[in-house]
Amino acid sequence: MSNKIFLFVFTIVLMSCKNDTPKNYATISGKITNHFGNNGSVSGENYKKEITISKDGTFSDTLHVKTEGQLITFSDGNEFTSMYIKNGDNLQVTLDTKEFDETIKYSGKGEANNNYLARKSLLFETLFTATLFELEEKELKEKIKEITSKFENLLEESKGLDAHLIKLEKEEFANTEKQILEQYNQMKQRKNQFADFIGKPSPDFVNYENYNGGTTSLKDLRGKYVYIDIWATWCGPCKKEIPFLQTLEKQYHEKNIAFVSISVDSGRGYKGNSKELSKEGWRKMIKEKEMGGIQLFADKDFKSDFVTAYKIKGIPRFILIDPSGNIVDANASRPSSPKTAQLFDKLLN
Repeated sequence: MSNKIFLFVFTIVLMSCKNDTPKNYATISGKITNHFGNNGSVSGENYKKEITISKDGTFSDTLHVKTEGQLITFSDGNEFTSMYIKNGDNLQVTLDTKEFDETIKYSGKGEANNNYLARKSLLFETLFTATLFELEEKELKEKIKEITSKFENLLEESKGLDAHLIKLEKEEFANTEKQILEQYNQMKQRKNQFADFIGKPSPDFVNYENYNGGTTSLKDLRGKYVYIDIWATWCGPCKKEIPFLQTLEKQYHEKNIAFVSISVDSGRGYKGNSKELSKEGWRKMIKEKEMGGIQLFADKDFKSDFVTAYKIKGIPRFILIDPSGNIVDANASRPSSPKTAQLFDKLLN
C-alpha cells in the first residue's frame, strides 16, 4: 500500500516538474483597430518573422527569441513599435493605427516590460523635437543631461522590469550624449554642404501624380514661394511634423506661398514591398490625417531626379524655393521650428 502511495506522489511530483519546465518560446496575440490589411512582422538582431493578421485585426503567434530576452520591432504596415520579448512570455497587445503610439497597451506575462517601452516612446516624442538641434553645442549638452535624467527616472519608477532589459536600457542611456552629438555634428555638416545651393535655380519635378487628380510640375507654381516637404508614410519623424505643417498652411493660407508634400514611398512596410499598395496607403493617410496643401507622389521615390539633385538620403527634408524658381534654402527648417514661421513672416509680409 505504501509503495502505491509513494508511486502516486512521485507521479504527481514528476508531472509538476514537467509543467514547470520553461517554455522555449513566447506567445504574442492581440487586436489592431484600423488594421492596414496586410500581415505584420517582428524583427530584431538575427531574427525576423511574418505575423498573420486577420481582416478584423486579430492575430496570434509564437516567437523564439534569445534566452536572455530580446528587443524587437513589431510592425503593422508602415507603423511600428519596440517590444521586449522573453521566452515564456504570453503577451496580449491592443492598439489603434490612427494613434499607434498613444493607444498601444499590453497585458499578460511580459506586460510590465512593454508598457514601460510604450511610455518611453511617448516621452521620446515630447523630448526630441526639431528645436533640440538648433541649440548651441553647450546648451545642447545641458539639454541632453536633462533628457537623460528623465529617461533614467522613468526606468527607476517602472516596477517589475526584467533585469536584462534594465541592463540594455542603462547601456543605451550611457551612450545618449555621444549619439545625439554625432547627429548634431552631421546636421551642421549637412547645413554647410547645402550652402552652395542658395540662389541657384531649383531642380525640377515634372508631372508628379496629384492626390486631387491630374499631375503637377514645379513650373506650375512659379510666381509663389514653394515650401516642399519630402516625406513617406513609414517615416515617424515625418508624421510628427504633419500637425505643425497644417498649422503653417492655415496661418499663411492667403499669402503668396504654396505648401507641397512629395511622398517618396516605394513599397516599404507593405506586403511584397508593393509600390501600388504603398500608393493606396499614401492616399489613406492623407485622407485620415486631413492633410492639406498640394500632395504629390514622386515618380521614382528616392531615385527621382528631383530627390537625387537635392542629395536627399534621409527624411523628412524641407526645401524653400522663391517665386522665380531659385533656392532659398535646400535644407530648410522644419514646420515645428519657430524659425520657419519667423522666416515666412520676413519673406511674405
